Amino acid sequence: MSLKDKLTSLLFRSKPEAAAEEEREEQGYVMEAFSEPSVIPGLDPSILELSADHPIRQLYTMRRKDVGYLPAIRICLDNDGSLPEDMVQREKERLKTLLTSVGTARLKQIRGKNKPKKDPKKKDAAEDDGPLSLDAMPCFFISNNKLYAWVIVLPPVNGGAELSQDMLYKAMADQRIMYGVDLRLADHLASDEAKYFNLYLIAKGKPAFDGTNGNIVDAFPRVLPRVLEVDEFDRVDYTALNLIRNVKEGEEICRLIKPTEGEPGCTVLGQEIPARSGKSVPLPKGRNTEISEDGTLLLASISGDVEFTGHSFQVKPVLDIPGNVDFSTGSINFLGDVNIRGDVLSGFTVRAMGTIQVAGVVEAGSTVEAGGDLIVVKGILGDGTTIIRSHRSIFSKYIENSTIYVRENLQTDCIINSYIYSDGEVLVRSGRGTIIGGRIWAAKKISASAVGARSECRTAVALGGLPCTNFERELVQRELKVLEMELEKLECQLDSTSKSSLLDKTRSKLMVAELKLKQLESELADLKIEADEKNKGRLECGIAYPGTEISFGDETFRVRQESRQCVATLLHGEIVLT
Repeated sequence: MSLKDKLTSLLFRSKPEAAAEEEREEQGYVMEAFSEPSVIPGLDPSILELSADHPIRQLYTMRRKDVGYLPAIRICLDNDGSLPEDMVQREKERLKTLLTSVGTARLKQIRGKNKPKKDPKKKDAAEDDGPLSLDAMPCFFISNNKLYAWVIVLPPVNGGAELSQDMLYKAMADQRIMYGVDLRLADHLASDEAKYFNLYLIAKGKPAFDGTNGNIVDAFPRVLPRVLEVDEFDRVDYTALNLIRNVKEGEEICRLIKPTEGEPGCTVLGQEIPARSGKSVPLPKGRNTEISEDGTLLLASISGDVEFTGHSFQVKPVLDIPGNVDFSTGSINFLGDVNIRGDVLSGFTVRAMGTIQVAGVVEAGSTVEAGGDLIVVKGILGDGTTIIRSHRSIFSKYIENSTIYVRENLQTDCIINSYIYSDGEVLVRSGRGTIIGGRIWAAKKISASAVGARSECRTAVALGGLPCTNFERELVQRELKVLEMELEKLECQLDSTSKSSLLDKTRSKLMVAELKLKQLESELADLKIEADEKNKGRLECGIAYPGTEISFGDETFRVRQESRQCVATLLHGEIVLT
């Protein structure tokens, strides 16, 4: 401090303030009046802002005072915007902690050596009293995942050595930074005028890449839509619902995309980062399919209908009937799918494990049972004895004087004097969209344009419960009555060899029917609680005519007057028609 400054401080400031100012000046902590250029806060989230009294800024001020000019401080973790934003935000706090620690240690080192304690026993004590000379110091910051390493160089103090290539490489070797080093940056950093107080990405590791899991690419969809759309003329084209997908022998059903191996990575410290390999998936092989020699293709071993059931593809044989089911073909009992291009004539039976598609009509007195879906393009015309069963859905142009059992949904244009049992929904909205006479029992929903008729013919509508299971019980009860009557007649006949044989057969059938009925009763008892807890279903119709009876279990509601755009539901134990 000059004599003039000392006199001024003595005259106009207190002694403690003057002493403190002198000590700060001796240690190089003088804060100059200028303000350094800084970035606009919030403009770049990867830039670390330092407060005015931060140790790094104090070191910057000291260096700027010594050299006269120094580029502004820039501590940016992501100069090119290639790093994950969330990682940058996490690492900023760690970097700030490191810079505070390093800067504070550097300042303490300068403070402690500017005023060393004199040792009278030391010969060259005069030399120890001189200012401390510190070389430039590279400081490294390594990310938590060890994939990135940054360097910030603190300048020399009191004539210490400037940054050199050897100094930088030696510092990296001490920190064990050996992989992914930016050699171009390392070679030119020593000659860069902005080498001090700037943060540089000096090394970048290699991230590990896990392998991709195996995948199955299907040539046939696993789920087929079973809903027919109504056109602008309120008509449905039942021929458009083709649920039989033909496949030829040797044709591809699906292919396997094999998993890939993982690619291990490496940290900037040379440590290997393990990677997981992808998991393999098996080909969904089912009946009548085979796997190719290279193990990547699932092929059809026979020609037929391809279907996905459960967890695998299977090919079911397709029986193609070019005409009618009549005396030329006889009744059909087939394990696969059946495609009938004509009609099913009266008195004949068609049973199939798969889908049955009839291009014509199902006539009166016939029986059709499908393990899959049933499509009747022109309709079902019964005589009261016609029984149609499907373990999936039924699509038919119309249904008249028939008994229908369907496990899923039923869609048709018109239902007349028929008994319908559906565990799903009954949709009668296209075409005429009318339900006249008979009894419709659906577990979930019945939707129709009109229910009943102006003539007030009795039309029963039931909702909720277990329709199909009750239908099975009714059939078994009818069978039991027939067998009991047959047994009574046989017992009244005269004893003979044929009588004994018939009695044994009838009693055996009766025993089987009784066991089946007992089993159904048990199932109904077990499922009743679950069914009661579920939604009771609803009726949606454009017009409900008088004579219509709506029932939910034991509750029954009779429509006394014509109701339009109505919805019937069960609310608090009572049927509500709105």
